Amino acid sequence: MYDRILVPTDGSEETTCVIAHAAELAEAHGAELHAIYVINSSTFASLPMESSWEGVSDMLEEEGKSALEDARHVAEEYDVSLTTHLLEGPPNKEIVRYAELDGFDLIVMGTHGRGGIDRLLLGSVAERVVRASTVPVLTVRVGGEDDGPDVSATGKAHSSS
Repeated sequence: MYDRILVPTDGSEETTCVIAHAAELAEAHGAELHAIYVINSSTFASLPMESSWEGVSDMLEEEGKSALEDARHVAEEYDVSLTTHLLEGPPNKEIVRYAELDGFDLIVMGTHGRGGIDRLLLGSVAERVVRASTVPVLTVRVGGEDDGPDVSATGKAHSSS
């Protein structure tokens, strides 16, 4: 059913269970697993001009490499190979672009499951990906107040009509 699975990571500890879920799916389907980290440089656009952009850029790149290395450690526990990619741009747009251009069958991503005012104020990369992607998206709820070690997963497929 799946030949190529994409799992975006933000480097947070919560993402570990999402990567494990994606690796388990890849193992079960004999699929390729790819992890991406998107450097969102627009987050630091408000820094004063005196700040060294080169220093910030280096820091963001190191953060991304570390997140991808963490993903590699999680994937090693499964019978899958992991390919990693470091991208730059708006995360939701880069995830969708990468998944569609490189022919992925599934995107597996974490979501905090926020609703109401929290979602309005904070936005959701996962929600934007679900809305924009022609590739099916499986969301895995992470970090909720009621969540223990068990993680509930909800498949969200979106297609253009």
